[in-house]
Amino acid sequence: MKKTPLDFGLTLKKLKKKYPDAHCALNFKNPFELLIATILSAQCTDVRVNIVTEVLFKKFKTPSDLAVADVEDIEKIIHSAGFYKNKAKNIKACCQILSEKYNDEVPADLDRLVELPGVGRKTANVVLGNAFGIASGVVVDTHVMRLSNRFGWIKKLTDAVKIESKLNQLCPQKDWVMLSHYLISHGRAVCKAQNPQCQDCFLMKDCPSKNI
Repeated sequence: MKKTPLDFGLTLKKLKKKYPDAHCALNFKNPFELLIATILSAQCTDVRVNIVTEVLFKKFKTPSDLAVADVEDIEKIIHSAGFYKNKAKNIKACCQILSEKYNDEVPADLDRLVELPGVGRKTANVVLGNAFGIASGVVVDTHVMRLSNRFGWIKKLTDAVKIESKLNQLCPQKDWVMLSHYLISHGRAVCKAQNPQCQDCFLMKDCPSKNI
């Protein structure tokens, strides 16, 4: 029996009502801090990233500060965020470009952002949407990927770029930035990767993946 996907518009409306306070969980004061925090968030929890960046940004306040820092000093601070050697190398290289090419400013442009070391479409979309208010595309993380598949909006897709393209088509552009926050909130609270709490879900009645 073919399962019917959740109606996108109705589901979005319900998610907005259920999670009115949904927001970016990374702490930041400016685009630079959000950019670095998002680079650090790969394979790491937002809670851990916020602990790390609190220390990092006390010592290094601008891209120029990180551009001239010893990579070993960066590694020591971000060690607990995982993959610290690669992240430290990318952060330093990224900040060298921001310092030399952009006068310590983060470019509010998708194409320029993805050229920076350690920055892909997801990171660029996070920064543009949450620091600049520019809806460049839906941010696709593990929660967004999982729920989009479970809700039937995509069919067994694991390619983040293809998922983003599909969600951009389904979702009005004015909601691109917030859609990921709603889905992440629901993924963390109810529709978890392991043991999803379908019995507590306000979407269960029509969900094609209920009681999985």
